[in-house]
Amino acid sequence: MRRIQNQASQASIFTDDPDASVNEYREALEKIQLQLSDFGLSSNQCKVYIYLGKYGSRTAPDVSKVLKLPRTETYKLLAALQNKGVVSASFQHPIQFSAIPLMDAIHSLINTEKERIKKLESQKSELSKLWDNIPQFHNEVEKKDDDKFQILQGENQIHSKINDMIVNSKNELLIIGNEKDFLKFYQANFLEPLDKSPVELKVLTNSSDKTLYVFDEMDRTNVKKLPTSINGNLCFVVKDDDEVLFYMKNYESGKEKVTALWTNSTTMIYSKKLLFSTLWSKSKSIPL
Repeated sequence: MRRIQNQASQASIFTDDPDASVNEYREALEKIQLQLSDFGLSSNQCKVYIYLGKYGSRTAPDVSKVLKLPRTETYKLLAALQNKGVVSASFQHPIQFSAIPLMDAIHSLINTEKERIKKLESQKSELSKLWDNIPQFHNEVEKKDDDKFQILQGENQIHSKINDMIVNSKNELLIIGNEKDFLKFYQANFLEPLDKSPVELKVLTNSSDKTLYVFDEMDRTNVKKLPTSINGNLCFVVKDDDEVLFYMKNYESGKEKVTALWTNSTTMIYSKKLLFSTLWSKSKSIPL
């Protein structure tokens, strides 16, 4: 394995410098961060883990300086990574922090998530009984035609809602997103069942040629490439005439916490479908 020997005071693979010799690793770095986030690490936690893994043991001030993070936040990030079992600390002074090997880290993260899910499963029936033991204190009847909305934060909430929309779609499904959005959808297996789905499917993306493999199981006539003039932050899903989910902060925005809004508002659904139709007419088909 190739190793880059850099001191903490020098440029790191996270340095934004067009002349930096490590820029050739930028693409691989982004993919690693994207996949580590699937294991429950935040953007900055990913950076700290990768930095320690590739540059060796470092003190908290070293990490803070090189990654340009506030010192207080750095200590919190290192503590969180220790709690997750992916970073260890020495007894020496000053304390040196080290990343455990990647495969061991992933194993630890998976086991932690399994234990969390197991605990939630065990609490499900008890929670349901407690809920049913408390009577309803109102006689309101929910009106089905009322417009509703939900603010969804984080991948888990958003992906769960998108999955429900895909599974329950009956007539039409419209999806627009950038390269990072569709890579996430691909990793979450959203796209896999769409090719066999009887619903009318249309997909718009600005994905580059290197990531078009995510649409391999899909009829390419249902996929078009957005004009380069379209903002990369645009991402939404429309199900039939019933629901729309659109990102307010998606992966392209560089924010740590992706945020989306779901609604059944007929006005909002109509406006998004109208926008999609306009962009579809201006977009180019992807070669088979």
